[in-house]
Amino acid sequence: MRLMIVDDSMIIRNRIAVISNDSRLGHVEIVGLAGDGEQALALADAKKPNVITMDLTMPNMDGEECIARLTHILPDAKILVVSALSDRVTALRAIRNGAHGFLHKPFRDDELLGALLELSQ
Repeated sequence: MRLMIVDDSMIIRNRIAVISNDSRLGHVEIVGLAGDGEQALALADAKKPNVITMDLTMPNMDGEECIARLTHILPDAKILVVSALSDRVTALRAIRNGAHGFLHKPFRDDELLGALLELSQ
């Protein structure tokens, strides 16, 4: 798995990075950490991740716009939205834009691990 983590919170980026080192996921290479959608697009183009965790509320470019653009750059990448926005409409819109799953913040470690395991298959 080539993982890119996109979140404006360094705490969340680091937490996802630590959880992704779980041996049940197999080999995970973290190819990028981005604090906003603009950074994510640049990293995605250069590093070609196949799994991306994506926050929705970020400065410069939000997650929804970033997801829509990423699906053109990396059509085979699987995107897991990890967001505090919990309304059903937001989740469905993210999935329609190309996300493959939605995890609500705050999340437990086992919830994130399960979502990443599901995406890696």
